[in-house]
Amino acid sequence: MSPIDTETLARRLVAIADAKKAEGPVLLDMRELVAYTDFLVIVTARNERQARAIVDEVRLVVKRESGLLPAGVDGGGEAGWTILDYLDAVLHVFTPEARDRYQLEDLWRDAPRLELELEEPEAPSAATG
Repeated sequence: MSPIDTETLARRLVAIADAKKAEGPVLLDMRELVAYTDFLVIVTARNERQARAIVDEVRLVVKRESGLLPAGVDGGGEAGWTILDYLDAVLHVFTPEARDRYQLEDLWRDAPRLELELEEPEAPSAATG
């Protein structure tokens, strides 16, 4: 197990969620605003089933790659949101309705948004013939 720096972990959370088709990923740098975490990752799942799949995949991959388990997990089920708290990086997985309700990006509008470099989905190729 190799140590992982906080920003790398936060970016990895985004990438894993993105690979499970999470939508609207946002990475907020909280280091100048709060003492309890360095980064907030916010993503949207289309529904509860996809949210569970994202959360399960993040937990599995992060544990496998870096040996880290979340210090806390909250929400899930019918709540419309789940939080995986890795202390210095916190992942919020919302359904669209919950993301609209809680509006974390608006609440933390003073937090710098980090640029994300996500893989673009492959465009379907036109059939030749």
